[in-house]
Order: sequence, then structure tokens, then C-alpha cells
Amino acid sequence: MRIILAPMEGLVDAPIRETLTKVGGIDRCVTEFIRVTHGMLPPRIFYKYAPELHNNSLTRVGVPVAIQLLGSDPHMMARHGAKAAELGATQVDINFGCPAKTVNKHKGGCVLMREPELMHEITAAVRQAVPAEILVTAKMRLGYDDRSMGVACAQALEAAGAGEIVIHARSKTDGYKPPAYWEEIAKARDAVKARVIANGDIFTVADYWRCREVSGCDDVMIGRGLVARPDLARQIRASQRGESIELMTWPEALALVQEYGYALQGWLEDKYVTGRIKQWMNYLRQGFSEAEVLWPQARRIREVAPMFEFLNQASDVEQR
Repeated sequence: MRIILAPMEGLVDAPIRETLTKVGGIDRCVTEFIRVTHGMLPPRIFYKYAPELHNNSLTRVGVPVAIQLLGSDPHMMARHGAKAAELGATQVDINFGCPAKTVNKHKGGCVLMREPELMHEITAAVRQAVPAEILVTAKMRLGYDDRSMGVACAQALEAAGAGEIVIHARSKTDGYKPPAYWEEIAKARDAVKARVIANGDIFTVADYWRCREVSGCDDVMIGRGLVARPDLARQIRASQRGESIELMTWPEALALVQEYGYALQGWLEDKYVTGRIKQWMNYLRQGFSEAEVLWPQARRIREVAPMFEFLNQASDVEQR
């Protein structure tokens, strides 16, 4: 009954993985995708996306981190999978689920679900290039144009050697619009022996149990729900034991944002730090009414120093 933090491009970076895994309840993380094209990427790119490689592919609290690759050239994907393993990756994940137009335009992510045979070729090449003890996994949606390709693509991945398959419960065309079609995940799960992990629209403990019931999956991957409620995995863990726990308070969540912001300063250029802080603040509006109150002011801040001053003032107010 594992809970996996989803790889949200442009948000779930190494600093936020450290912050969220420290809260507790998360069993595994996956990096933002490393884009594989025609040239061989140097080790520094792998370390940029996954500094956890310096720590046996673990966050500081010991949560495993998978390296995710995105691309359509089987040979180059295989070479990068082998390089990831050489650098210390314990799991190599392949992205067949990204719905971004720019990614799909360049034949990456979810558009590959139009070609299950190519998905098979890519996955088989990576599986062959990576040592047997390294887990090779894949993340996909239910299809690109519609939700009709879930079973065929899952079967192609399993036949290629994918040990686990994460399925987001929508097609590319669906985007992120409700509802999530968990029942379609169940069809793919029933068609393969590989472990299938359900993903999509888990924002509460009740969502978690409903997703498991409908999809038939023991494991789930959560993205937006964990960013909006950093203690959601911990709440789910308690519910699995038949217990309940005190919910995270807004001052505690605000402290996490501050911690994340300071960590970002050693990770990104200042011009990007404020944007990522605001991204998280925006998601927190779904989980905390206090964030909704602060948001109109926060969204107007563009520079790093004023953003930290704003967060510090907000924290002081909450502590009074």
C-alpha cells in the first residue's frame, strides 16, 4: 500500500522532495523528467535533476528517488538509462504520460501512446541496457486522443520488461479536468501481471480509499494532492491503521514554504525562486483557507527579497 510522490514538471524538484518526505508517509519519489534527444547528456545534468544520486538515490530521510527519462529514441534512451544506473540510480522510470504540447510536439511523453510498439521498443531497450537489479518502470495515461489505449499500452510495457506501470486516469485530451477515470485503470490492471499504480485526483483520505476500490490498485501516486496538503500521505498512513491524526496547521505549512524557499536559493537562480514559491502557495489555496487570504498579495511579488519578507511577516502574524 505504497504512496508515491508524482513527478510534477517545474514544481516537484529536489528541495520540495526533501521538504515533503520529511513530513512523512511517502514511500518513493520520481524526479522531473530528464529530456533525452540526440546527444549524450553529461553527468552534471543527472545530478542537477537528482542530487539524491550523491546519497544512494535517497532523500535525507531515506526515501528512494527514481530517475525519470523522457524521449523517443530507443538507442539514446537506453544509453541514458545505463548512465543513470552507472551514476547510482536504483530505479529508471520512463515518461509516456506528459501531456505538455511542446513535449508532445517533439515526440515525447503522452503522444507516444499512439504507438504502443514504439513504447515497447523504448522500454525494452532501457531494460536491456540497465543491470537486472535496477527496476525499470513507466508512467502513462489512458491514451492520447481518447481513453482507448490503456490496456494495449500497458501490455506493451509489460512485454518489454517494465516492472511497474503508473497510470494517470485520463487521456491527454482530458488534461486534468475532472473526473478521473479510475475504472479505466482497473481494465489495464486486469490485463497485465506487472504491478499497476493508480494516479489522478487523490486530494483527500476518502479519495484515496475510493481510488483503491475502483482501480483495484494497492499503490497510488499523488501529485497535486500532496502539494496542496503536505500531510496527506501521513493522514492516509494513519487511516490504513484505522487511526486519525491531528491535521497540519497553517503555521506548519507556512514554515514548510519558508524552508523550501531557502533551499531553492542554493538550487535555482533568484529569478526562478519566487515563481516556484508562488506555485506552491497557489496549490496550498486548495488545502488551507489562510493561503487563499494571502494569495492576492503573494501573486504580485516578483523579487526574492520581498517574497521572503512577506513570508516572514505572515509567519510572525500566525505565531502571535
